[in-house]
Amino acid sequence: MIIVDAHRDIAYEALESDRDYRRSVAETRAHEAGSEHPHRNGLSTTGLPDAIEGGMAVVGATIFTEPASYVPWGSDQNQTYSKLAYNTPQEAHDAAMKQLDWYHEFVTEVPSAKLVLTKADLEAVLATWADGTDATKRQQGFVLLMEGADPVIEPKQFGEWYERGIRILGTSWSRTRYAGGTRAPGPLTDSGRELLVEMSKYNAILDLSHMAEEACMESLQTYEGIIIASHANPRHFCDTDRHLSDEAIKLLAERDGVMGLVMLNLFWKTDYQPGDQTPFSRVLDAVDYICQLTGSAKHVGIGTDWFAGVGSDGVPEELDSVSDLWKIGAGLRERGYSDADVEAVMSGNFLRKLREALP
Repeated sequence: MIIVDAHRDIAYEALESDRDYRRSVAETRAHEAGSEHPHRNGLSTTGLPDAIEGGMAVVGATIFTEPASYVPWGSDQNQTYSKLAYNTPQEAHDAAMKQLDWYHEFVTEVPSAKLVLTKADLEAVLATWADGTDATKRQQGFVLLMEGADPVIEPKQFGEWYERGIRILGTSWSRTRYAGGTRAPGPLTDSGRELLVEMSKYNAILDLSHMAEEACMESLQTYEGIIIASHANPRHFCDTDRHLSDEAIKLLAERDGVMGLVMLNLFWKTDYQPGDQTPFSRVLDAVDYICQLTGSAKHVGIGTDWFAGVGSDGVPEELDSVSDLWKIGAGLRERGYSDADVEAVMSGNFLRKLREALP
């Protein structure tokens, strides 16, 4: 069984927190022991060796920049310390470009990583996971995803980002120049509507994650291309604007879209308090909920959103590292899901959308 994780901040973690994705989780934890890293960034949950050992064949590798004006949850003042934070579109562009350059450099140095820019690239990666192939030759494919569109200086510039590898774009994180976002209500702006038109010319995938409700619903009704939510949970479990309403989930399913469940405790409980744990069963409950709401197992997957800043104590119980994600599939089988439906949730649904989108 292979796994697709639709959302991981790999370059951001490398540049912001000086974590080497080539190291295993155990190596990173040992390397950081006794330093400020575990306190500041949590115990590492990710590393390329563990991801491959755990069956993660494809990942939505993000380009994420944080607005300097962002106020963290539970704070009454700006606490942004990110080296990749921005005040202007040009600063956002430059910070994003550093991450894009990092991905291009990483895949040239690491044979087990490959950028997925085309259908042929995707199939080449998946071929390394075929039964009977040499396990030491397996690759993880990076599908580049821009989280928050402010690095796109103007809508027409999206083509330049696409040419350099971006295949998925979410307009929002907090509010951007293109749309309302988490804790920042609002619709698509005029520039946002222009951006969606430009994206559709390239058959790019639109990511609804972090969109404000008004912007999300407008996008579901108007975007002509492929739509996913790379990392979002049902509001039924965590009733905040960070997640998708039942109405949005139903519309996403009508558009044959897929949503990846976020594996962070923060996003599984409306009245979350630091230290609260998420029972592993709740992840399975959420899969059940989406399947019942949409009538099939075709519209849910995984989007861990694991990054430096949330360690192994900040993820659902029984998931200590990326190598444990297979437990989701095992849990679904115990609940009576067919092998076909388990495969769809763990990888097939997002692979379907990628095959539709990639040139």
